[in-house]
Amino acid sequence: MDILREKKGFICDMDGVIYHGDKLLPGVKEFVDWLYKENKKFLFLTNASGRTPKELQMKLWRMGLDVDESHFYTSALATAKFLSRQDPNCSAYVIGDPGLFNALHDSGVTVNDIDPDYVIVGETINYNFGSICRAMKHIMNGAKLIGTNSDLTGPSETGIIPACRALVAPIEAVTGKTAYYVGKPNPLMMRTGLKMLGVHSDESAIIGDRMDTDIIAGIESGLDTVLVLSGVTTMESMNLYPYKPRLVIPGVGEISV
Repeated sequence: MDILREKKGFICDMDGVIYHGDKLLPGVKEFVDWLYKENKKFLFLTNASGRTPKELQMKLWRMGLDVDESHFYTSALATAKFLSRQDPNCSAYVIGDPGLFNALHDSGVTVNDIDPDYVIVGETINYNFGSICRAMKHIMNGAKLIGTNSDLTGPSETGIIPACRALVAPIEAVTGKTAYYVGKPNPLMMRTGLKMLGVHSDESAIIGDRMDTDIIAGIESGLDTVLVLSGVTTMESMNLYPYKPRLVIPGVGEISV
């Protein structure tokens, strides 16, 4: 734990680490206060694509945390940045929530339900048979399939719920095409996070609740790895993976003790 506390930069997941739904997790306020007190550079880097950084800022503010908007980075922003570099001025059929639409718009990606270059899928409750059919039609006509992240499930106040990869799966099945996922553990998102912090990977740690995104992303990017048991992963499920985090703690509150 002393090694962790000496790190200059912290990349933190949000769902299952900072909150469940609209409920702040125990010890989070003390942890954020510690980050500020110790002048740590930190980034809330989330695979969730539904909200903008401003909306995430306000979500935490309603929970009693005052964090500047600059400390948030989402898989929607990473997806928009990826597309703007790969294919400037492209168009896409989009399945997702406002955070994804806003990020794409700001990067010059236009929404197109006639002949899009891409089909982009993020988390949303507005998902139905018609969405699958339209996505399938566009992909069969040559559109490329992008997923904002590869999370299969996510935590909520009521338990585990489907996430992005669960929504992409039917589209992959009916088209025979495999999506490219931009969010964690893709190194693209991790490198951007480190660049935003302005610190080297050796001086940084990633804190997350998922072995298959957060922890593997940290291992492959050279960050110190901390698994919290306040989200998806349990001690039992952690042992199913061929790799492990350096630290396992109940929640982020342990760091500021």
